[in-house]
Amino acid sequence: MGGVLLSYTDRLALRAKEDGRLRLHPRFPSRYLSTARTLIVYVPPDYETSSARYPVLYLQDGQNLFDPATAFGGTDWRADVTADDLIRRGRIEPLIMVGIYNTGVRRVSEYTPTRDPRSRKGGKASRYAQMLAREVKPFIDRNYRTKKAACETGVGGSSLGALASLVAGIDYPRVFGRMALLSPSVWWDGGSILPLVRAWKPARPSRIWLDVGTAEGSEPDKVVADARLLRDALYGRCVELRYCESVGHLHNEQAWGERFGGVLEYLFPPSDGARDYRHAG
Repeated sequence: MGGVLLSYTDRLALRAKEDGRLRLHPRFPSRYLSTARTLIVYVPPDYETSSARYPVLYLQDGQNLFDPATAFGGTDWRADVTADDLIRRGRIEPLIMVGIYNTGVRRVSEYTPTRDPRSRKGGKASRYAQMLAREVKPFIDRNYRTKKAACETGVGGSSLGALASLVAGIDYPRVFGRMALLSPSVWWDGGSILPLVRAWKPARPSRIWLDVGTAEGSEPDKVVADARLLRDALYGRCVELRYCESVGHLHNEQAWGERFGGVLEYLFPPSDGARDYRHAG
C-alpha cells in the first residue's frame, strides 16, 4: 500500500526532520581532536527535486538547532523553520546548514582560543578550526551539492561557539568568507579574542554578523560593552559588518533562534534565482 501523498501546503507545515531533510552523520572522526562527534545536515526544500548547488553555513552546538529533543534545556533554535520560511518567501538564497554537535565536557576546550590559567581549560579552537576546514567541509563537499568558494561558505555559533567560529574565520579566510557571531563570549581569558582580532589581516573581505542581547548574564552592561569592543576591533579589518543589540534578549537558545532570521538574511541574501523560488512548487 502506497504512502500518503502530502500536498505542497501540507508540506509547508512540516519541520525538516518530519520532511526527511535532516541527515545525521554520527561518530565523525578527526585527526585534530580526540573525540568523534555527530554532524547534522539540513537541506533546503527543493534539494531532492533540483540539481542546483547551494551555499553552506557551518554552525556549532549542532544539537541545539533543529530538534527540542536534543537541544539544551529542550528549546531549539528552530533553524529549519526559519530557513524554510525565508527560502519560500524568496528572502534568502536556499542553503545547506551543517550542525556540528559539541562534545559535552570538551566543549569549553575546543571552542576557546586560549588556555585560561585560572580554570586550566581551553585553547583548542585552532585545532577545532582545522577540523572544520580540513575534514568537515571536504566531507560535506563530497557528499552534498555545495558551492565551495569562501564567499559561499559561512561559519557561525553562539556564546563560546561564536568564539570558535571567529577563530575559524580568522585562521581560514580562504575557506570561510561569512561569519555569524551571536552573543560571543568575549570575556573568555580576559578578552583574549580581542588581540587576535586586532592582529588579523584578512587576505580577502569577510561578511560578518555580530550581535548581543541587552539582558545577558548577571552583568548585562559589561556583556554589551564587551561586544562593542569586539565590534570596534572588527571595524577596519577588511570586513562588511552588521552589528545588532537586541533589547531584552537573554543568553539562551530562544533568543538566538529569534535572531537567526536576521542572520540568514544578512549573510545569504537572495540571488535572482532565489527570488524566483517562491513562484516554484
